[in-house]
Amino acid sequence: MAKTRRAATVFVFVTVLIDMVTFGMIGPVLPKLIAGFVANNYATAAEIIGLFATVWALMQFVCSPLLGMLSDRVGRRPVILISNAVTAIDYAIMALAPNLWWLFAGRVLSGIATSNMTAASAYIADVTPPEKRAAAFGVLGSAFGLGFVLGPAIGGMVGNVNPRLAFWAAAAFALLNTLYGLFVLPESLPRERRTLRLEWKRANPLGSLRLLRSHHELWGLTWVNFITYLAHEVFPNVWVIYCIAAFGWSTGSIGLTLALVGTIAAINQATMIGPVVKRLGERRTLLASLTIAVAGLALMGTNSGILFLVAAVLVSLPMYQASSQALMTRRVGAAAQGELQGALGSVRGISMLIGPSLFTLTFAQFAGPWRSLGLIGAPWLLAALLYAGSLALAWRVTSRADDVVLPLPEPAPPLYAES
Repeated sequence: MAKTRRAATVFVFVTVLIDMVTFGMIGPVLPKLIAGFVANNYATAAEIIGLFATVWALMQFVCSPLLGMLSDRVGRRPVILISNAVTAIDYAIMALAPNLWWLFAGRVLSGIATSNMTAASAYIADVTPPEKRAAAFGVLGSAFGLGFVLGPAIGGMVGNVNPRLAFWAAAAFALLNTLYGLFVLPESLPRERRTLRLEWKRANPLGSLRLLRSHHELWGLTWVNFITYLAHEVFPNVWVIYCIAAFGWSTGSIGLTLALVGTIAAINQATMIGPVVKRLGERRTLLASLTIAVAGLALMGTNSGILFLVAAVLVSLPMYQASSQALMTRRVGAAAQGELQGALGSVRGISMLIGPSLFTLTFAQFAGPWRSLGLIGAPWLLAALLYAGSLALAWRVTSRADDVVLPLPEPAPPLYAES
């Protein structure tokens, strides 16, 4: 049984990894493919890329709670496997796309299918004791770091041959993972622990907030997560353009810095969270991680290339998302883990809708009209302020009881009353 559970956990890790790798793979080739449909007008292509990114985030916002609650009702296995299969179909559609409308449909479908990360996180919560969830979520988080490194590298190499080949490769990865999961992924949620029905009033983004608002600590931790999700958007949206504008680095040098940070983050998430949480407890790990993030981001905004590299390593160390997520899973019952992860997926989707404009417009202002102020690193300083706010809030909404490092009992049923 333990061997089967390990194989299933590895599959869930691989599922999230493939989601992130395939997402990263198309990053280097999608602009070129879009530009080909608009007569290589890169200004128009940039506008379309922005629209695609917004639609993808919107689908995450809308569909994450639905897939989370659906997994509470029918089980995690069918939701994960079907969404993996849809991902494979989606990338095949994009590989064959004869025009922008097909590509647009592919991005919509991709946003829906990759909402399966809510069911994957709920699966981890099902099979992991409460006191070990932070470490388990850390391992899951390491998949994001690896995908951050491997995806663009694979996509760039394959895309040099043919941009559409990257989409075929992504489809193949997703299909193979689906077939693999058919054999190794058992159901993690027994029938007796499932919700009796799918309530549509809670399976929508606004309705999903009902669970998050069911307890003041859970609601407070929701805001902690939202602020950190929002602040984290500075990395994918500003990193490259900032390094070019502030330091004059080449794309190759920037790629190496991204690979460095992604590798360190993946190793840290996979190996260090368990020992650190065991020693400090989830609350102190959360507070210490947010403190490190504030310091690192403040250093990244000092306009020094050397300090930027040092700080880049520093910001790859925090463990705030795994520890805060583990704290939240303790505050809901077993039958609501999927709903919780779906609601968090919607919160992440909101941050992805707001964050890109917030940080790119801040950069544009301080790199353009306000350049004489010498604050071209203002986006990083803004992110540091956001993390500082998250730190203050986390201190307030958690208690010393959350520092207990001994095993805690399985959480009680959901804290809200069914209507």
